[in-house]
Amino acid sequence: MCNLFVVCEPLAGWRDVMVSARRTRIDWAHCVKDLVDVHYPDAEQIVLVQDNLNTHTPASLYEAFAPAEARRLAYKLELHYTPKHGSWLNMAEIELSVLAEQCLDRRLADQATLQREVAAWQAARNASGRGVDWRFTTEDARIKLKNLYPAIES
Repeated sequence: MCNLFVVCEPLAGWRDVMVSARRTRIDWAHCVKDLVDVHYPDAEQIVLVQDNLNTHTPASLYEAFAPAEARRLAYKLELHYTPKHGSWLNMAEIELSVLAEQCLDRRLADQATLQREVAAWQAARNASGRGVDWRFTTEDARIKLKNLYPAIES
């Protein structure tokens, strides 16, 4: 068993997949550090939309790194969480679905093989510049998530 962390910038048609042995707070923290320091080192703020998994919090950064480093990373992030039972709202989940269909449709022998396969898929997908064609509008949200949007009557 392996874990995949998928980060993407949908409008740019860019994604990065990190393969890890587990899905712990420490693993997530290292994925975030890579995002901040390798992929967006000059960004003042990174808007990160993610699921509500209990390991996806700034507290995980403090568990993985010294306080000053954790604080530096946390201040670079603007975190937004998809609604519970709403992972389909997360564009990274869409990328993960494409990855599963195009690359993970068979049993892979080990983590090293998985990393090679995922890296090849990621390089080809990034080279194509293929973004996520997001068509979910505010009006759609009001219909699908009506219990989250209060009705205002005048």
